[in-house]
Amino acid sequence: MKIRIIAKKFTLTDDVRPWIEKKLSKFDKFFPADTEATVTVGSNKVGERIELTIYRNGSIFRSEVSDKDYKCALDTAMENIERQIRKNRTRLEKKIHVKKELFADIDTAEVEDTISIGKVKRFEMAPMSPEEAVLQMNLLQHNFYMFLNSESGRYNVVYKRNEYDYGIIEPAE
Repeated sequence: MKIRIIAKKFTLTDDVRPWIEKKLSKFDKFFPADTEATVTVGSNKVGERIELTIYRNGSIFRSEVSDKDYKCALDTAMENIERQIRKNRTRLEKKIHVKKELFADIDTAEVEDTISIGKVKRFEMAPMSPEEAVLQMNLLQHNFYMFLNSESGRYNVVYKRNEYDYGIIEPAE
């Protein structure tokens, strides 16, 4: 696994990088060597924050955890990602070619076999700027809002982030 470590408001000492790499080697049984992982380590009001993101064949596994120290936060983030992998094992076997024998010890009650879509909404999308989309999202009291970007002519999504600012998702060129 190719691991990239980013430090934000955190001093990355000589012992942190090898420790993180050793911990993430646990995922080598699920992913081949060309899989990319990004670990962002930072400080916040609660303590330390770990954001763990793993990219494989278009699939993204992500967990963000705050805890008293980075070691506890990384352990929790890894548990969250392993739970995501185990819960979606059937789809992952097909999409990213995870080996079936890795899931031999899983309780089938934990596995989600089908995706159930409970509601479908349809609405007209008038072109608008990202600022107008954020305003509309706030008026609807939603956490995200899909819109037709008047500047690019493409569909985008704006969303609320944990840090009380906003993000935008736009398709790659």
